[in-house]
Amino acid sequence: MKNNESAENYLETILMLKQKNGAVRSIDIVRQMEFSKPSVSHAMSLLRQRGHITMSKEGWIELTDSGRAIAERIYERHCLLTQWLTRLGVDPAVAAEDACRLEHDLSDESFEKLKAHIAAGSARVQNPAD
Repeated sequence: MKNNESAENYLETILMLKQKNGAVRSIDIVRQMEFSKPSVSHAMSLLRQRGHITMSKEGWIELTDSGRAIAERIYERHCLLTQWLTRLGVDPAVAAEDACRLEHDLSDESFEKLKAHIAAGSARVQNPAD
């Protein structure tokens, strides 16, 4: 896990798996991300050292407050960017892939402006009388 993007991807995956399955173990992350067991084990060790996750003796992974904050921030970006690109006519699979790249590099300022712009556009579409 050399950069912040990698950590963000792991944390986002943990959040998504927790929402989907109710509980998360390293093997779930291996299957979801299609990474090797040693790679995921190393990443989990680094995330524990950084204080982003805890792991029980049985191997259950939980996000800490800091890990959850990062995961939710990235997941919100991913969802919004995927939906927006799809509405623009981008194939959903391509939109999701592109959103994965964009979600990490977009500044907070640009994301907030984009989110406001999309919300304003949705309001106009929903209420054409304005």
